[in-house]
Parts: sequence; structure tokens; C-alpha cells
Amino acid sequence: MSDVAAGLVPLFLCATVGTTSTTAVDPLSQLGQLAEEFDIWFHVDAAYGGSACICPEFRRYLDGIERANSLSLSPHKWLLSYLDCCCMWVREPNLLVKALSTNPEYLRNKRSDYDSVIDYKDWQIGTGRKFKSLRLWLVMRSYGVSNLQSHIRSDVRMAKMFEGFVRSDPSFEVVVPRRFSLVCFRFNPNKEHELVYTEFLNKKLLDSVNSTGLVYMTHTIVGGIYMLRFAVGATLTEDRHVISAWKLIKESAEGLLRRSVF
Repeated sequence: MSDVAAGLVPLFLCATVGTTSTTAVDPLSQLGQLAEEFDIWFHVDAAYGGSACICPEFRRYLDGIERANSLSLSPHKWLLSYLDCCCMWVREPNLLVKALSTNPEYLRNKRSDYDSVIDYKDWQIGTGRKFKSLRLWLVMRSYGVSNLQSHIRSDVRMAKMFEGFVRSDPSFEVVVPRRFSLVCFRFNPNKEHELVYTEFLNKKLLDSVNSTGLVYMTHTIVGGIYMLRFAVGATLTEDRHVISAWKLIKESAEGLLRRSVF
């Protein structure tokens, strides 16, 4: 509001369903209402979390999507598709066409002139495009809705199991709420340590675990807190893998304490 008061004009609002760092979810209904009040474009980035919404129990995260002008979802993140597969829906495609269409004489043809086909060159910046949808179509035909739902549910169940392991050990803590199949946690054996020491300890733990070649985790920093990210998403991951991963993480953490690395 301070920007508006200063004379600036808002034109775009983006909400996220499953942020990259922590898979946080924005309140779509409230943000959509705000976008309508200021008459600005409201986009929903559901690149990761949108895939989970093929399961009815997760569709609550899309409450308010009817207010959006556009929605994006990346099947390569959780729907078993290839890298850079991204789907986008637009409420009013004619706005895209109006902004992006190019019609030099050498590109004109009868079908496009009479609007009997959709000319996707007018939906994007590039004039040409690969037949990317074929691979996604093959995934959908090969797995079917029920098997894709089972994949999502299995990943979430195993992530919930890992979250339980973390919560059951007083030396570890879940830093942010788990919503899907990502658990953000950290090793914090002594709550009296300053943040910088806890960060150093977790960096060492991450290096120790990843160097084994048995488990690979990543990290992020949110609100100044360094945390580890344990994500479940591979089709071949089973309970035993999650159990082994937790065992390795605990052993690595205990080894750091014995060596007094901090």
C-alpha cells in the first residue's frame, strides 16, 4: 500500500502453491481478491504443488484458483515427465494472442486466417516449438490417473514417515511445516548455541551425508535459518530407503558430535 500511496501502479501479482525452498502455499482466495481490487494480473505458480492436486485430498491448496488469470504447473517436478515440461493455462487466451501474435505474409495460411486452428506461435515469444506435449501424453497414458495419484500419495506418506523420525529425536527439529513430500529440518543438539554455530554444524552434516553417495540432500535458508531439505520423489523409492537415509543422517550427526567439529 505504501507503493500505491507513492504513486506506483501495481500490475502483476504472483501466488505460489509449493515454493521451491519449503513448499509453502500462499492463500489464493485472499490474494485473488486483492488482485481484483487493484485490477491487476493474478498468476498462480503451482509448478511443484500443483501436481499433488490430482489427488482430491490436496485440492484445498487450489481454493481460490477461480480468481486467477493464469496458472502454471511443471510436470517434470513431480509428475514423472521430462525436464522443462511446463503447462500453462490462461483464462483469456486472446490477451496472449493480442500481445504476442506476429503475422508476416510468409506465415499466413487459410486455417489460421479463418481461426479454424490454434496457432501456438501467437501464444509464446518464439515462433516455433518442439512437440513437447507428446512425452507428457505418453506419461499420462502409461500411468493413468490412479497410478499417478498413487505415486504422489506414496511420496507424501514416506515424507511423513521421515518427518516422524525427525520429530522423535530431540537433537533434530522440523523447521517449517511439511505440506507435500519435502521435509525441511536441521540438526540442533544444543538449543543454546548461536545460529552461526548451528548453521556450521548442519553444513558439515550435509557434506558428510552427501559424500557417502548413498543419500543426496540439499539446503536452503529461510528467515536467516539454514536448514536441510529431504525430498521424496523417485518412482523406485521405498520405505527401506527412507529408513536407511535417516539412519545414515543420525550416524553422521553423531560422528560430528564425537569429533567436536563445532
